[in-house]
Amino acid sequence: MHAQSADPSQPAASPASARPEIIVTATKRDESLREIAGSVSAVTAEEFDDLNAQDLSDYITRVPGVVFNNYQPGVSEVVIRGVASTTYHEANQATTGYYLNEVPLIEPGFPLVIPDVDTFDLERVEVLRGPQGTLFGSSSLGGAVNYVARQADPTGLEAGFEGILSSTRRAGEASYGVKGMVNVPIVRDRLAVRLVALERYDAGYLDNVGTGIDGSNDLRVRGLRGSLVWTPAEGTTLSALSMYQEYDLSDQTYVVFNDDPETFERNTNVPEYQKTEFQLHSLRLEQELGFATLSALGSYVRKESDLAFDDSIFVGIDPRTGTPQLSGSAGTSETTYAELRLASAGGGPLEWLVGANYTRLDAEGTGYAHIEGIGDYIDANPGEFDGRPASEIAPGDFVQRTVDSNEVKEIALFGEASYTFADVFKLTAGGRLFEYRSSPRLQFLPNAELIPPFDYQPGEKKESGFIPKFSLTYTPNDTIMVYALYSEGFRIGGTNVYAVASGAPLNFDSDSTANYELGLRITGAQERVTIDLTAYHMDWNNIQVRLFTPVDFDAYTTNGGGADIDGIEAAISVRPVDFLNLSTSISYNDARLSQLLPDSFAPGGGYAEGTRLPGASEWTIANQVAFDFADAPMRPRIAFAHRYLSEAPVAFGDTLEKGDYHIIDVNASAEVAPGLELGVFVKNLTDTYGILNAPFGFAGSVTRPRTIGASLRFSFD
Repeated sequence: MHAQSADPSQPAASPASARPEIIVTATKRDESLREIAGSVSAVTAEEFDDLNAQDLSDYITRVPGVVFNNYQPGVSEVVIRGVASTTYHEANQATTGYYLNEVPLIEPGFPLVIPDVDTFDLERVEVLRGPQGTLFGSSSLGGAVNYVARQADPTGLEAGFEGILSSTRRAGEASYGVKGMVNVPIVRDRLAVRLVALERYDAGYLDNVGTGIDGSNDLRVRGLRGSLVWTPAEGTTLSALSMYQEYDLSDQTYVVFNDDPETFERNTNVPEYQKTEFQLHSLRLEQELGFATLSALGSYVRKESDLAFDDSIFVGIDPRTGTPQLSGSAGTSETTYAELRLASAGGGPLEWLVGANYTRLDAEGTGYAHIEGIGDYIDANPGEFDGRPASEIAPGDFVQRTVDSNEVKEIALFGEASYTFADVFKLTAGGRLFEYRSSPRLQFLPNAELIPPFDYQPGEKKESGFIPKFSLTYTPNDTIMVYALYSEGFRIGGTNVYAVASGAPLNFDSDSTANYELGLRITGAQERVTIDLTAYHMDWNNIQVRLFTPVDFDAYTTNGGGADIDGIEAAISVRPVDFLNLSTSISYNDARLSQLLPDSFAPGGGYAEGTRLPGASEWTIANQVAFDFADAPMRPRIAFAHRYLSEAPVAFGDTLEKGDYHIIDVNASAEVAPGLELGVFVKNLTDTYGILNAPFGFAGSVTRPRTIGASLRFSFD
């Protein structure tokens, strides 16, 4: 979804104005952020620089109603309005949709990778709160995150550079980032190319006492992005966008709490590495037809993931071999997407959009458990294994092996129409008609545990339905807008992959959300004050829940019951004088089961009505005080940012809680030469220790300790 500020040919907003108008495409049309009947926030490129933001953890929780389950890079999940059944990685389709310039980044199935796109050379990130099923399809139960990357600009030469150097308490090495961009017009006003390259190294701050490595969780991020824009004739634009980004994590980010409430220690026999990567290639046509704009989009996304775990933290050292049991998985997914839509030119009381899209997913993966030396033990003790040789049930010392694959196809028709009457009321109605066809396969191969192997092929599964949306806005003048909204979201069903030997159900069904929302937007004092207030109620039906079996704590997904989610969000920004900006966002969210959630593996057989959803903190607060002396020499700026997250359970049935901590960041910068900016920053100034998530009640990820650093940015145009 491309997005832009107000017309760049117009003069920039004066200091007397709080901010320029922001145009977003939350409705798949260019529309002013403050005129949308729904909860949409935009974090701009300027804000990324002001926050020294590198990834989602640096900025996404400043948006009202958003919690970030910051776990392993590449699989950490954004949770909007408490719609989640875990603080870990969902074992099924995510509850939040992710997009890059209108290209879906989440496949219609288990997401191997959830891309955390580096902020360098992004135009903005749009966060759509509330279900988005009508225009964006599945995996948007709670909302959607849309990365907007800058595209090639044929009007002039540009170049940019960013260098960052920082030090984290407890990390044995320095962290750094090196990023560059160049935009080159090939034919003035007609053809241009834009290239971006980056590398970021985040030094580890956890100590693995088992492997003897201090700062074991080092992370390296590398990325490339290229954009080509061609305007062969007036009203016709062709654009191509390609991107590659990889995450190389040397050891997992969780710690085991035991009796130490503030530990930074891990204890495994081997490093639990994780490597994820994704690539994206897309082609887009925009054709002005006079009465409407025709948009055609095609894309291809490929993801790969490879990770390893030390199971001995659950089952201990294998007594037969004296070695640990290790497990892991590797997988790939390929998603092809095509969309064609027609949007009215606007200018009259009636606005409309109609479109169709096609999606195809091809995914495959393998899982394994490995015990070094078990093959020799099997051959030396055939009586314990029904006389079967190691070559048959544990080749290469693999005691369990699974192979899974899935093919998913989606076809959908969608549209919206809005009509403005009496100059102050705008009524919008929309819908999505969809059909999914999936063909899963799951194989459990012969194994040393003598669990009967099987080959599960249920045949083609079909899901179809209709997703409606309605809204009404009342705009009596330029300073006030009131809206009412009804929207829905959904997620398709699937097959459990990681718990096939544990007695868990093989399949799970789709689930859905229904959202009832009222909003008020106020803009006053010559745009020096903006106030956004939202109240909502959501029904989550037939929840896909992430639960665990008692066998190695294998995760599986099942359906059970429902949930009621009620909340209030407030975002206020005040600029009393030109150099001072005060902003706050406060959210209250009450997300609880509305009926018993069955769990045959849990004491009591399940979780009672009224149980809070995992990770659903009742309060999230973000405040910022920024001093920006834009008219002074060197344009100095300093900002103090605060975030608070209240406590919440980490999983169903666990007593451990995440949250209940405050984080304070300080950022300062000055323009030391034309186009050259020097900045310094402190993240987590008070060195607060907080639990971010926990897949189990005894292990989870924790906040990064105090980090001090400096940045150097150069821009030329």
